[in-house]
Amino acid sequence: MRVLLVNPNRMRPPVAPIALEYLAAALSRANHQVTVADLGLVDDPAVELASTLDAFDAQLVGVTVRNSDDCFMASATSFVPATAELVAQIRERTAAPIVLGGAGFSAVPDGLLARTGADYGVRGDGEDALPRLATAIEERADPAGIPGLAIRGRASMGAPPANAPDLSGSEPLRWEWIEVADYFRQGGQAGVETKRGCPQACVYCADPLSKGSRVRPRPLEAVAREIAGLVAAGIDHLHLCDAEINIPPEHLVALCRELARRGLGERVRWYGYATPQGFSAELARWARRAGCAGINFGSDSGDDAMLAALGRSHTAVDVAAATKACRDEGIAVMHDLLLGGPGETRESIARTIELMKHLEPTCVGVSFGVRLYPGTRLARAITQQGPLARVPGVRGEVEGNEDLALPVFFVEPGLGDEPERYIADLIGRDPRFFFGGQVEEEADYNYNDNTRLAEAIRNGARGAYWRILAELRGLL
Repeated sequence: MRVLLVNPNRMRPPVAPIALEYLAAALSRANHQVTVADLGLVDDPAVELASTLDAFDAQLVGVTVRNSDDCFMASATSFVPATAELVAQIRERTAAPIVLGGAGFSAVPDGLLARTGADYGVRGDGEDALPRLATAIEERADPAGIPGLAIRGRASMGAPPANAPDLSGSEPLRWEWIEVADYFRQGGQAGVETKRGCPQACVYCADPLSKGSRVRPRPLEAVAREIAGLVAAGIDHLHLCDAEINIPPEHLVALCRELARRGLGERVRWYGYATPQGFSAELARWARRAGCAGINFGSDSGDDAMLAALGRSHTAVDVAAATKACRDEGIAVMHDLLLGGPGETRESIARTIELMKHLEPTCVGVSFGVRLYPGTRLARAITQQGPLARVPGVRGEVEGNEDLALPVFFVEPGLGDEPERYIADLIGRDPRFFFGGQVEEEADYNYNDNTRLAEAIRNGARGAYWRILAELRGLL
């Protein structure tokens, strides 16, 4: 079967669609003919899409949805209308079925199918489900039994996600379908996946719903070879795409040992997301030897009661210990905070900001308001209280949005009036804080269409976006 894969992501700086590389390889192995329409870097995406559809005569069109929105209450930018417009453009040129996938789709599957008019969607890993769907359509068979397949008009959130394949036989990505070097030049880094899945129990996070809660590591040798290939091609700044690179910590230590053994630690600089729990001094030493230049800790809060309410497994002591471990090794540290969740008080916010100032990390990202994603514990607790418009603390698209496909956030109503102003006053003029609230228009913390970041990369900046912004502020 002829399958066209489409990357519509036009965010700036651009991010290489690593998922399409995996999917194209899986489809090819299943003897399907694959073409990729990568609209991320072209001058005119509509023209590029139309010409590809006319030339390829696709029998199935797959569209990756990296994000359903920017997950940022201050802007609340939804990408659902753009996805619906793209589906309409595809419909104008082909009668082929359209299937959506990607992390953004998996977060709000039913809402995206209903609002875009696509025929199918894949929740979770697509390497098994998408080739099976293509085969079923080709053989005129009913695809309804394919794990993870969502079908427009049928509720999918209660069904299990796609099969979570064992990645022990994973090979290095060859980057045959995506021009990763072009993305590196314009985006400043490339992505490498070392494992999938997240066992954390955060009440707000959709990652376990889309990637599974079982950690599935790739072979260390395959990851190291993949990194070596990228470095040989001149791509020497990487982002490790795992949900938490140090879960489990022994996997990261083993990977770092392998990278150091191959001498890659001297040739590459990499970044990743991590949990403060278990980020030990030994781990930091191996990370630095393996080329780690910065860690972004999803710390969320510096108040233990709030961390427990958010379902986090770490404590404020863990946050402090992880910060020290990295600082002792010269590794830059970013802490991401998530303020305003259920039970938040002005006192808990003050304790969090005070801890951050005391620890003196490289920088601190402050998000205010918790995005509600269907299927998460927090979303279930909120929606059980009645229509969104009547639930105290719910902000954003509260009318006609019971599927939560459009941006909707929760803010603890007990925080009173102008909580964003209160946070800004606590931060003061400390340049280490990136607070993208309505009261700080120049925070520059949103990576969606960030012209300042894109310009810095054009001028030679490389690495994690938070680190580039820190450098622009003179923090490094």
